[in-house]
Amino acid sequence: MSNSDIILSLRGVERHYTQPVDLIGRVGRMLKGSDKPKSVQAVAGVDLDVVAGEVIGIVGESGCGKSTLGRMLTGILPPTAGDILYKGKAVDTLTGQARRDYELAVQMIFQDPFSSLNPRMRVIDIIGEAPVVHGMVRRGDRESFVVGLMRKVGLDPAYRFRYPHQFSGGQRQRIGVARALALNPSVIVCDEAVAALDVSIQAQVLNLFIALRREFGLTYFFISHNLGVVSHISDRVAIMYLGRIVELADTDSIFAAARHPYTQALIKELPALRIGQRQFDPIKGELPSPIDPPSGCPFHPRCPYAMDRCRVERPLLKPVDPARPMHLSACHLDDMETPMPEGAAHTDRAQAGHP
Repeated sequence: MSNSDIILSLRGVERHYTQPVDLIGRVGRMLKGSDKPKSVQAVAGVDLDVVAGEVIGIVGESGCGKSTLGRMLTGILPPTAGDILYKGKAVDTLTGQARRDYELAVQMIFQDPFSSLNPRMRVIDIIGEAPVVHGMVRRGDRESFVVGLMRKVGLDPAYRFRYPHQFSGGQRQRIGVARALALNPSVIVCDEAVAALDVSIQAQVLNLFIALRREFGLTYFFISHNLGVVSHISDRVAIMYLGRIVELADTDSIFAAARHPYTQALIKELPALRIGQRQFDPIKGELPSPIDPPSGCPFHPRCPYAMDRCRVERPLLKPVDPARPMHLSACHLDDMETPMPEGAAHTDRAQAGHP
């Protein structure tokens, strides 16, 4: 991976939210001798390089910070700390045309296609308004431009004068895809883009993403809680837990040789096409509160292999397999001379649940 191939880089990116405090809360803090409101660390220091043209899946439970990360990439939210670099330049230093180019180049497709589309606008305006405003398409060419995009995403152009409520969920998501493509982006952040769709429609939309990637050379950040869906489209997978990436590797390595216990637990519970019964064994415990995260490794309260070191020292994300130098994991078990505990998941990717 050369620097010229990297389109987006994240360096120590964090995002904190400060809880709003009412009068009772302020009085309570005064009685306790504390004047600082509690801060929620939604993203707690993410380092990541993304190569142009690749699809990177971001996977984790609800509340792990993956959607917040996506919103920072698109500029919807500013990072509290750290830097986001686009083609080697820090985004927060971009001004004028350079800033505009970045904002157009990184687009987002949201989870709920109904709430993310203006119900009072017709499809021709939803897709065609932004490129006209930004001078990418002449107003007189708008209709033919929208017709072409609708065909590319599998929508009948005859419906271009309809409103969002007159479409099905899968069709509305295709409208969202066309709206993102209208600005000729280089990067598309897909935030749970198929989670609200039926399984059969999920497969159609995923195949659409794959086809558009080939045609336009797109780079995808594919955010999901479903590892099976991500495996269908991603080149690399980043597993997030409580605001941090705990494992990062190419998709085949994640499924063939997962190293982090959290990743192993996620893979173990994927639906598998095999005969016979198996026992459902969910991850123990609840996701800790980001207001008061655990000391040491954030996963140690739920980890079956936790040891004393895990409770006091946070493991760093680092290479763990000489045969796979790009396979990174943040687990103290990787420092042990003994092999990973028996029962570590080595699920064959072909058995994973694919939509």
